[in-house]
Amino acid sequence: MAFNDLLQQLGGISRFQQIQVTLLLLPMLLMASHNTLQNFTAAIPIHHCRPPADANLSKEGEAWLPRDRQGQPESCLQFTSPQQGPPFPNGTEMDGVGATEPCTNGWIYDNSTFPSTIVTEWDLVCSRRVLRQLAQSLYMVGVLLGAIMFGYLADRLGRRKVLILNYLQIAVTGVCAAFAPSFPIYCAFRLLSGMAIAGVILNCMTLNVEWMPIHTRAHVGTLIGYAYSLGQFLLAGVAYAVPHWRQLQLLVSVPFFAFFIYSWFFIESARWYASSGRLDLTLRALQKVARINGKQEEGAKLNMEVLRASLQKELTMGKVQASAMELLRCPTLRRLFLCLSMLWFATSFAYYGLVMDLQSFGVSIYLIQVIFGAVDLPAKLMSFLVINFLGRRPAQMASLLLAGICILVNAVMPRDQSIVRTSLAVLGKGCLASSFNCVFLYTGELYPTMIRQTGLGTGSTMARVGSIVSPLVSMTSELYPTMPLFIYGTVPVAASAVVFLLPETMGQPLPDTVQDIENRRRGKPKRQQQEQQKQMVPLQASAQEKNGP
Repeated sequence: MAFNDLLQQLGGISRFQQIQVTLLLLPMLLMASHNTLQNFTAAIPIHHCRPPADANLSKEGEAWLPRDRQGQPESCLQFTSPQQGPPFPNGTEMDGVGATEPCTNGWIYDNSTFPSTIVTEWDLVCSRRVLRQLAQSLYMVGVLLGAIMFGYLADRLGRRKVLILNYLQIAVTGVCAAFAPSFPIYCAFRLLSGMAIAGVILNCMTLNVEWMPIHTRAHVGTLIGYAYSLGQFLLAGVAYAVPHWRQLQLLVSVPFFAFFIYSWFFIESARWYASSGRLDLTLRALQKVARINGKQEEGAKLNMEVLRASLQKELTMGKVQASAMELLRCPTLRRLFLCLSMLWFATSFAYYGLVMDLQSFGVSIYLIQVIFGAVDLPAKLMSFLVINFLGRRPAQMASLLLAGICILVNAVMPRDQSIVRTSLAVLGKGCLASSFNCVFLYTGELYPTMIRQTGLGTGSTMARVGSIVSPLVSMTSELYPTMPLFIYGTVPVAASAVVFLLPETMGQPLPDTVQDIENRRRGKPKRQQQEQQKQMVPLQASAQEKNGP
């Protein structure tokens, strides 16, 4: 493709690409921190009812606390009047020895592991426990809204402008959440943070891919995935060192002010400029990249005539303004939209369903966070190898199919086989992490430039829908204990079959128009590329004509 040839002549993978990829990867280290932050900031410590103010906490206070079957104080009940005599470790007090009632004086929390969380600050326990889940649900709603809004804006305003706005929004709303005086205000700022997080993830991937040559796109996608996985290790360490929720919230938000400052030095995607019909800005961006890469002579050979001849298709495409409705109106795009939506939904749906089950490890929450991050490393390495040597379709299909099989097998395993069930769960989670890694790259390569960000935004939206629906499915365990696992396993297996309907993109140029997708489907990309090469004005020839013999 002509644009890919221009990138190669201006340095390929050189200083500019290396710097920009590095600077775009740094914020990705904190994406996991924000997505799973409430595992720590909203942790529920051991707690019991606070005795009346006039009761002695050490002696008389015990008389107000009924015991559970393990001999521990009940978390949400207290006696209506103090009970004399020894405690009732076998739960006999529930058989009429002493009447109980919900806690009326608040709660006392065990602060040994979590000195301060939003749960202890606003008493989000017992009857108010649902509010804790509401905070995370609102954050996910924000991610959903951000995927829709910022995906659309990036196609209209450019990747760089939206990314700058997102960095600032995360920094400001994250800091405000750390100083929130009430729970509703905290939830509002978390929702706004979620919106910006979605924009960063989408535009980081797209801006990197659009500035990289064809053969390096899979490398970039894998690097982004690894940055996210390393962020899970980072969160575990930071949360252990900073157990107070306000300080932790502040610590993962302040760095985005630095990201906001240096993001002003990013160079907008020349591919997006060209697809928007702004040839002058395309030329300026390419020449700036040439200077950074030490290819001043190649950059000087570029001019408007060379770009018009080389980027005829992009300029023609810039006259067509695509909207989100084109995903449903155009048959070719509709096919991609429906298939990719299924992949995004199935991956997120099964992922969050499995993560909820993995919380039954019964070990330190910090160790669980490390395990979650550790399983991603070999899984994404295997995914990278499959993506590069076998293709996107085999990688996407295998990751979903294997994840679904692991979950289904887990559903029929006896409960006492805890080691086997845990191993299957970890393997399934790793496969779904690989699926996320692949679907980001695959979606960016399938949609044309004119609507790529909108397509990524709708895909991310379907992922958020999956993460919202997933907890509701867990309620079916009341009908049959293993029914949620059967549902979580069936969906990715079914989605893996959808991959057969999508074309392979390994080694293919990024499509700019719907016609490119049609040509790829009919097996014409190589012939079309040869024709474009004939039409392209060589930079060397242009320089000779300009300077004379």
